Amino acid sequence: MHYYFARNHGINKTMGTETRICQNCKSQFVIEPDDFQFYEKIKVPPPTWCPECRHKRRFMFRNERSLYKHKCVLCGKNIISMYPSASIFPIYCHECWWGDGWNPLSYGIEYNYAKPFMVQFKELLQRVPKLNLFSRNSVNCQYANLVGESKNVYLSYSVIGGSEDVFYSKIIDNAKNIFDSFSVANSEQAYENTASDHNYNCAFLFKSRQCMDSQFLFDCVNCRHCFLSSNLRNKEYVIRNKKYSKENFFQELKKIDLGSYKVFKDLKEQFFNLRRISVHRYANIMKSVGSTGDDLSNTKNARIVFDAHEVENVKYGFRVPTLKDSMDTDFQGISSELIYEYIVGGKNDSLVRFSIAQMENVRDASYSDYCFSSSNIFGCVGLRRREYCILNKQYSKEEYEELVPKIIKHMNDMPYVDKKGRIYKYGEFFPPELSPFCYNETIAQEYFPLTKEQAIEQGYSWKDPEPRNYQITITPDQLPDHIKDVPDSIIEEIIGCAHKEKCNEQCTQAFKIIPDELQFLRKMNLPLPRLCPNCRHYQRLKQRNPLKLWHRKCMCAGKKSETRNEKLGTGYTYENTIAHFHGNDPCLNEFETSYSPERPEIVYCEACYNVEVA
Repeated sequence: MHYYFARNHGINKTMGTETRICQNCKSQFVIEPDDFQFYEKIKVPPPTWCPECRHKRRFMFRNERSLYKHKCVLCGKNIISMYPSASIFPIYCHECWWGDGWNPLSYGIEYNYAKPFMVQFKELLQRVPKLNLFSRNSVNCQYANLVGESKNVYLSYSVIGGSEDVFYSKIIDNAKNIFDSFSVANSEQAYENTASDHNYNCAFLFKSRQCMDSQFLFDCVNCRHCFLSSNLRNKEYVIRNKKYSKENFFQELKKIDLGSYKVFKDLKEQFFNLRRISVHRYANIMKSVGSTGDDLSNTKNARIVFDAHEVENVKYGFRVPTLKDSMDTDFQGISSELIYEYIVGGKNDSLVRFSIAQMENVRDASYSDYCFSSSNIFGCVGLRRREYCILNKQYSKEEYEELVPKIIKHMNDMPYVDKKGRIYKYGEFFPPELSPFCYNETIAQEYFPLTKEQAIEQGYSWKDPEPRNYQITITPDQLPDHIKDVPDSIIEEIIGCAHKEKCNEQCTQAFKIIPDELQFLRKMNLPLPRLCPNCRHYQRLKQRNPLKLWHRKCMCAGKKSETRNEKLGTGYTYENTIAHFHGNDPCLNEFETSYSPERPEIVYCEACYNVEVA
């Protein structure tokens, strides 16, 4: 079993640890003493959903890639929005939403004790204007979503930290000239890089850093002019893990024509197999203390956290930079603290509970959505520079402090019950029914994929593809094999996606090559893609491990290590290159890892990995 449900052994209630049953999936989950201390600190009850179900529920409120054409309700300008065309609430462009042409308090409602709180909040959600896209201090990013402090971003998502010229990518921090990449930081001129940072002029790098002028590398560090290799450190002029002289390296490389799609396709398959037979570190955790998860750096006491740096005392988090003393939060951080059950953006926030997109400088907020520079708010939507508000209605400090405890009691006495019978008292995040998005529009489908039938059975909504009003002018098989044979006129073509919308990957059925992309592919000598940006994104996602942990033993068996997947009928053998501390006996070290026991890779503990690779 994975980590969320596996740690049920040794439970001792006298120590404050409890096992509970998730009211959503009916599985057991554990609440530990530190968890109870956190709940007491921020004055919330313990959760009734398990960590994984809580994670999935939050993800259902974050739509990144499904974009729609709209007109701003206030000024009439044509805009792109993350909200579906059938949305009930008004949708404003960036200028109008931030402008003075409307007042969020004008939508305020009196609290009604005859209705559950969630019903009243839903009514408010359906009235208050929504910002078409989440964009903070960014330039020329009208075709991107969830972007902050960046420039020239196109069909990319979760891009922050001064990034520039980013195309068809996700989770990009402080990077420039990036195409078709996922989870990349501090890099420049990168194509199909995944879980990598501090790279320059590289293509198809996976879990590699500080590399230059290289292609198809797995788990390589500080390498230059390397090709189709793995587990390298401080190397140059290497092809397929074989060292060459500088002159011979370039002679060999000339024999490999990356510009050909046929060659490229074969190299991708070779790279996939190379990763399988290489040594895998149990987790990518650097300069961290008391932390579990993956892709962590400079963390302290980060437990079951993924993709985070400079965080302290955080549990159950994903994509949380510079966050402290928080639990159950995703895509939050940047100097924030005391955050619980939260998703979408955020900067310099504190004590935010059960909320979405508190953009910046929000203090003591509960059950709120898209608020900015506000404090002491409860059940509010779209507020800016306000305090002591409930359901967008202004109160005095004394009135607010008297009313909030009554509302919390009312939420417990008259809880919201969704169509699947799940109960929402105070302490639960928003019901999925309140999300403005369908399940397959959100990142829940990326990390917890479901079929339409499964989603509906679990009580989630589903969006069928909308009719397309364009005509495909060229199919993938009609594209030139080599990038040198691609004419400039390709930017006028509508290319059919090879998946033909038959996948479960938000396929757009067709796509175009933009001028910046064509110029980049020619410069890098790379062939045209055959899949739409969404399907390309899902192929990258498949390379990443899930947001789960399993308790496992090191697979190092002495001189040789073997793994076999009975389901796939495949197996791999790795022979150690040097003696390990445990000699010829199997290593006894154990760890928490995002590699499930069914995976085919050979996974080593920190000690065995460092002997082999570092």
